[in-house]
Amino acid sequence: MAASNTVDEAGGTKAWSPHLALLVAATFFMEFLDGTILTTAIPNIAADFRVPAADVNITMTAYLLTVAMGIPLSGWLAERFGARRIFCLAIVIFTVASLGCSLSQDLSALTLSRIAQGFGGAMMVPVGTLLVLRGTPKADLLRATAFLVWPGLLAPVLAPLVGGALTTYLSWHWIFLINLPLGAAALLAALRLVPAGAGDHRRRLDWPGLFLTALGVGALVVGLELASTHPDAPWAALSAGSGVVAVTCAVLWMRRTRNPLFDLRVFSTRTFRAMATGGFAYRLTISSVPFLLPLMFQAGFGWSPLHAGAMVAAVFIGNIGIKPATTPLIRRFGFKAILVFASVASAATFALCALLTAETPEPLTFALLVCSGAFRSIGFSAYASVQYADIAPAQLTSANTVSATLVQLAAAAGIAVGALLIRLFDGLGTFPEDPAGPFRGAFLAMAVLMLASTADSLFLPPHAGAEVSQRKAGRV
Repeated sequence: MAASNTVDEAGGTKAWSPHLALLVAATFFMEFLDGTILTTAIPNIAADFRVPAADVNITMTAYLLTVAMGIPLSGWLAERFGARRIFCLAIVIFTVASLGCSLSQDLSALTLSRIAQGFGGAMMVPVGTLLVLRGTPKADLLRATAFLVWPGLLAPVLAPLVGGALTTYLSWHWIFLINLPLGAAALLAALRLVPAGAGDHRRRLDWPGLFLTALGVGALVVGLELASTHPDAPWAALSAGSGVVAVTCAVLWMRRTRNPLFDLRVFSTRTFRAMATGGFAYRLTISSVPFLLPLMFQAGFGWSPLHAGAMVAAVFIGNIGIKPATTPLIRRFGFKAILVFASVASAATFALCALLTAETPEPLTFALLVCSGAFRSIGFSAYASVQYADIAPAQLTSANTVSATLVQLAAAAGIAVGALLIRLFDGLGTFPEDPAGPFRGAFLAMAVLMLASTADSLFLPPHAGAEVSQRKAGRV
């Protein structure tokens, strides 16, 4: 693979490194997987700790909340102390915390270890991305982001399968123990591959901006989590509303202060703003699929968890199968056409999922989910690349941190909206005497919501992100 030259964190000339991108992607996979893998082990953990299974959910919420609240701080840490140092520290914290999770003797200890693990993950994801972006010229950005996209696509799909296998054939402790050799290998590779660079000791922390942002993001995540588990409780709306107020105050503050936590001028860049508008709707709807599909197969069709998990693996096959073609497709047709196609095609697969029944030939269902995974992969890759296409180097840290925060919120919102739609259609009785009816309604609603992403993409300039896609003007 040919390498292109760029400037590294220390100011020297470096070639973009596929090995570094692969390392960062591997750490992402660990973080994303640990966000959802614990679901399958909840009954076993509850039995070991002699607590109700519902109480164990606090460990997942604590992890996701810590990741979401920690991400806004990660950008400043990378600039203040150096991205290499923070990335390596994040790997150490995540790995040691994983050991603490495996050694926990009660729910309190496990929850505290999960919080530490989440803090490590909050630094690994955005700082790792920053390291790759800083070392990648625009011409190679598509290839670099191709490495970074797959963990977010695969982890939610593989989590039930991996978690179920480890819990069934070993014990729930191995969900965390498996991170120890992976973390050690990642640290050794990081020390060898990540270029050294000094931080800016003059970089001051915007404490009010950090407080308001972390409070707002945390309240939003809690509100979305409560909306998916206790939709009838008033606390969900109260928490989400408080989060919106806090984030609004954070934006107003950062627009006026001299040294803001984020440079919000990144939103004046149309290609970056697409990630926060149509891209948010796209990620929200896509994030609902790993949640809706297994539930529909089990509760609606009466399938076993293993049967449902094997069928959902078709999404994984689509993700991987289309990956070699993603970059050539973007180069051939450009970002705008690909984003419109991916969103329309994904909406169509959602609508077709609503038509599935237990009697549908399984090869046909499998083929539909393979296509859904392929379209999902294309859209993810396109948004991951186009958002940085026109960002100035000085704004890269802010753009990266804001993007990572919105990705976390979109993932949480996807599950919450999916759960609310199931409850809504169940209460309306739109599909009487059909156990899969509420899920059909949810998929149809998600298909409509996906079209909001299509509408946003239609307003992109014809040659948006052309420096990255390298698509020539007038090429069809």
